[in-house]
Amino acid sequence: MTSLRPGIWLLDKIMKANPAVSIARMDAATLAAAQSTVLPDRGLISVMLGRPGRGVTIRSSGFVASHGERLPLRIYTPEAAGSGRPVVVSFHGGGFALGSARQTDWVSATVARTVGAVVVSVDYRLAPAHKFPAAVDDCYEALTWVAAHAEELGGDPDRLAVMGESAGGNLAAVIAIMARDLGGPAIAHQSLLYPATDLTEATRQTASYLDNVRGIILTNADMDVFNGHYLPDGVDRRDWRLSPVHAADLAGLPPAVVVVGGLDPLHDSGVAYARALESAGVPVTLADYPQMPHGFLNFPYFSKSARPAMAAVTTSQRQALELSPAR
Repeated sequence: MTSLRPGIWLLDKIMKANPAVSIARMDAATLAAAQSTVLPDRGLISVMLGRPGRGVTIRSSGFVASHGERLPLRIYTPEAAGSGRPVVVSFHGGGFALGSARQTDWVSATVARTVGAVVVSVDYRLAPAHKFPAAVDDCYEALTWVAAHAEELGGDPDRLAVMGESAGGNLAAVIAIMARDLGGPAIAHQSLLYPATDLTEATRQTASYLDNVRGIILTNADMDVFNGHYLPDGVDRRDWRLSPVHAADLAGLPPAVVVVGGLDPLHDSGVAYARALESAGVPVTLADYPQMPHGFLNFPYFSKSARPAMAAVTTSQRQALELSPAR
């Protein structure tokens, strides 16, 4: 690990010293406890995940979804006066089995402040209690709810985007395809941060998977456990709702920015999806950071490339959302 940048080296030491951060080392009780833990807004966790900073109001909301339970939302609104803002619907990472909207505070607040957008982060149902397609259903329903209530949130339903990291990047890519195919809300942009785009066995053959067996933040063993929790028995992993890179047609999807890290087992999966989108005629910005691990945007005080990566994301978002029709 001596070739790592100091912040990433320290982060790797912290993560590997804590068995509770690796799902591959969690029993059922530990996983249940992790899923039920509410991250505090202050304290050491803010040092790990980054503080949202000033100029953005954060509040909790939600709605009763079609499955009968409340779907929680975390809403980030710029404090500067304004209405008819762009709206970004965000999906957190965590391998479909961990994580919460709270962990996206730094990323979501940065987008809200820099783009001038209302960001709505979705706490979708988690596996293994809720296997595929529960998360997909929740995220698409959240998208349609946000579009229908955009004006109440201070946003413009005609300037709508999606964003996600890791498993959330998978969900953002999938939701963009669903919205296109189902005649859903028009999405103007998609931000895919180190996304999992191929849940088939093909991922195991990629160079980044083979080179990062004991990866920082995310190991191959973690990926196996995440997939085991999320995937029902006998499911076709080539289903594009699981592996969007295998969708029959990617044409007509919104412009995308894809962020990847060279020390991430999912690096090549993200690059492959960016190239597939580009081949389908979709405008794509690929932001590749060779010395960064999976999840590096969640640790902005440890990751030197977090701020340049966020600048690439917000620049791409502004360009797409400013070109969309405004009311």
